[in-house]
Amino acid sequence: MAEKVTGEWLFAPETAGVMKALKTAGGTARFVGGCVRDALLERRVSDVDIAIDVDPNTVIRVLTEADIKVIPTGFAHGTVTAVKGRRSFEITSLREDTHTDGRRAVVKYTKDWKKDAARRDFTMNALYADMDGSVHDMLGSGVSDLIARRVRFIGSASDRIQEDFLRILRLFRFHAHYGEGAMEPDALVACAGLTGGLESLAKERIGSEMLKMLSAMRLSVALDMMEQTGVLVKILPTARTSPPMLALETIERRFGVEPEPMRRLALITRGGDPRDVGRALRLSNEDMADLRARRAPPLLIKTTEDARRIGYERGEAAGKDVLFIQYAEDGAVPDVKLIKAVSEGDSQKLPVSSKDLMGIGVEPGPKMGEILKKVEKLWIDSDFVMDKATLMNEARA
Repeated sequence: MAEKVTGEWLFAPETAGVMKALKTAGGTARFVGGCVRDALLERRVSDVDIAIDVDPNTVIRVLTEADIKVIPTGFAHGTVTAVKGRRSFEITSLREDTHTDGRRAVVKYTKDWKKDAARRDFTMNALYADMDGSVHDMLGSGVSDLIARRVRFIGSASDRIQEDFLRILRLFRFHAHYGEGAMEPDALVACAGLTGGLESLAKERIGSEMLKMLSAMRLSVALDMMEQTGVLVKILPTARTSPPMLALETIERRFGVEPEPMRRLALITRGGDPRDVGRALRLSNEDMADLRARRAPPLLIKTTEDARRIGYERGEAAGKDVLFIQYAEDGAVPDVKLIKAVSEGDSQKLPVSSKDLMGIGVEPGPKMGEILKKVEKLWIDSDFVMDKATLMNEARA
């Protein structure tokens, strides 16, 4: 891996415009963190963060003078967001954290790049790059750890965690997305001993980290370590013991489906009340609806008829997830015929409508709803083969 990054994001006109404006501040501006890390791994770069060795007031002034929109998103901690065209750039002045309480930090600005690197969480996140893509590894181990897919705290794992207890969850998230093999023993020991600090965090922050982690391709190792260290049950009391995540990942790879957070969360909390999960992670209404749709069905899906039913009742995406979860529980892979049947069920449309019932004298209201429900059940139980005429006869009866 060459210690130089490239990519469309690096040479985009918007990026050049922001960097040109920052140059007039009289200091040095460099890309930092995720964009450098992901570019080195040749992954898609989505967020572009910039570090600069001048104070945030000067940053705001030079950007404003260049007609670039500035939002003081984290001004108290030296961070502003520059918006140019359709791109946004988070710009943070070099700083030291002089005091932390596990959630927030009191900062002091600096011009020392090594001090700025040292206050970050993981070595792979303390990487900087110039406008030409040249990488600066201030701590000397960030690139090698990244190559080895080793997620390692900067300095003492315990000290870094006590500065911000969210770093416990970030450790597992980053291992799921970037790590390989066993996790660092000292980091796991620190996490196990500091789980109580998670209680100080807002549930929204916990939920956000958890959902990001659940989207990782290789989740099983991190999830297993979360369980063993007591972190999983601390943030998600309804989590089951030893969820078969590796089996689910095998199914996902077999059928080429992307990791889906609600699919994984449904497996982890199988048998629990979705409302408890929603409260623990502060899930959105949309996420709650998706989680409910993936709860276990009353009966196992054994036949194509069962699969068509679940596809009709839950929709194609949720129906397939229910099927995948069931087979992951058994350590097996579903037959492709069942997957196809779920899609067939999703495409079904009840032949009888409320307008049809009004045509035979049924007035709108509870009675109509009751008749429609009974007719629909007959139709589903027939594996969707009963035609409209037969169903209308049943409705008349």
